[in-house]
Amino acid sequence: MTETNKTDGAAIPQQAPAPETGGDDRDVLLRVEGLTKHFPIKKGILQRQVGAVKAVDGIDFEVRKGETLGVVGESGCGKSTMGRVITRLQDPTGGRITFDGQDITRLGTGRMRPLRRDIQMIFQDPYGSLNPRHTIGSIVSAPFRLQGVEPEGGVKKEVQRLLELVGLSPEHYNRYPHEFSGGQRQRIGIARALALKPKLVVADEPVSALDVSIQAQVVNLMDDLQKELGLTYVIIAHDLSVVRHVSDRIAVMYLGKMVEIADRTSLYEAPMHPYTKALMSAVPVPDPKRRGAKSERILLRGDVPSPISPPSGCRFHTRCWKATEICKTTEPQLLELRPGQRVACHHPENFADQAPQDTVLLTAAKEASELVPDAVLEESAETSAAVAAEVADTAATKEPEAEKPSVTEAEKAETAEKLSVTEVEKTEAEKPSVTEVEETKVEKAEVAETEDKPSVTKAEKAEADKPSVAEVEETEVAETAKPSVAKAEVEKAEAEKPSVTEVEKAEAEAPSVTEVEETEAQKTEKPGTGKAAEEK
Repeated sequence: MTETNKTDGAAIPQQAPAPETGGDDRDVLLRVEGLTKHFPIKKGILQRQVGAVKAVDGIDFEVRKGETLGVVGESGCGKSTMGRVITRLQDPTGGRITFDGQDITRLGTGRMRPLRRDIQMIFQDPYGSLNPRHTIGSIVSAPFRLQGVEPEGGVKKEVQRLLELVGLSPEHYNRYPHEFSGGQRQRIGIARALALKPKLVVADEPVSALDVSIQAQVVNLMDDLQKELGLTYVIIAHDLSVVRHVSDRIAVMYLGKMVEIADRTSLYEAPMHPYTKALMSAVPVPDPKRRGAKSERILLRGDVPSPISPPSGCRFHTRCWKATEICKTTEPQLLELRPGQRVACHHPENFADQAPQDTVLLTAAKEASELVPDAVLEESAETSAAVAAEVADTAATKEPEAEKPSVTEAEKAETAEKLSVTEVEKTEAEKPSVTEVEETKVEKAEVAETEDKPSVTKAEKAEADKPSVAEVEETEVAETAKPSVAKAEVEKAEAEKPSVTEVEKAEAEAPSVTEVEETEAQKTEKPGTGKAAEEK
């Protein structure tokens, strides 16, 4: 325990400031984009593929030089598969892996061999990762033989130096694995991984098979080696306390997906994904004062769904107490809601909901909320509301003042538009109505008809005595040319239609039908027509 505390004091000052001081200025050693790994399921004589186990199904993250990324999650979520794929012990189904600026996604065995000295792995089972028929010296010296590297001073001397580095005796060089305990075997695996001085070490649950005292020794050893050799770690583990101790940043996986990535302080103090909050509630608190207190642990309903047919939308919605319809239909994206903290959730904890319009809980969510203590739900609701109000206030305060004049201009434009509409309505109200114009036309027509009634009768008689229809048509065409021109002008005015008032004015000035008839009657009363009337 003293050694752990001592390491705490030595390790935390160097590792904790890493995300803050280094941050984005550090070079990215490993970048993973859209990584997938599907294991096919085949049946029948022809071995046709009928499905696939989606162990890793589209994950994105990056690891900077000199930092430690911890990966946590339930069993079966794809953590170990991810570790084997990024070290190229297994070929990925899709996505991209970039190591130190080089794309290693599709490299063959021959081209991948030189990169093996820079990427090493510490395996989960210390009993199964060592060949029982080989001595410790043969096991640790295997990387030198495979890579054709001759260390200074000889292979044996270098292997004994590595054994001393991990806390073992140089005399163990000729012993076999069955002569060592679990902790010592894990140290041998660490010595083999460090033989070629790699840049990246992927540790797949390096302390899960060890008891607590041995765990502390191995964790402290890894911290010391990182400071001495400048290593970069990707540590996969179940023990959240161990991950918090050794990691700079932590990634949470669920059913082949990354649901949250954040620095360890933010993740442990204010988790934003409901699944992360449930994991944190399972960590026991070593406080004697809380021995008799009731634990507010969040119990998740059911087991992890099958990776063969994962749920649609958010994969955690079948066990989440905040799930709504959008969680069932739409998959959330991994977004940066806070600086350095990315979350894939529609209704994150301690933050304003990304889908506030969707508030109707699913049936699965109602059943899951029965297993969540009321105090946790109330606290979650209060913190979410408080943070939402804080975010809204911050957004209102940081709103650029340059946008305010544009709002004023919009209001001015709207006011001017209203004034112009009012003026148009006023002008239309002052115009003479269509009924009044029609009444004026009718009165004029009646007056003209009363004054020229006899002439109209004479015209009718003259039309009855016309010699032929062709002559009448020629006469009408010749004599009514002027009225037709007037009508054409009226039609032109109507086609242009500058305004209702001008059209009505043009119609009022145009000659009426009665005036046209009067003109025709006067024109038809020629001398010849008069003589014909007198003879009759």
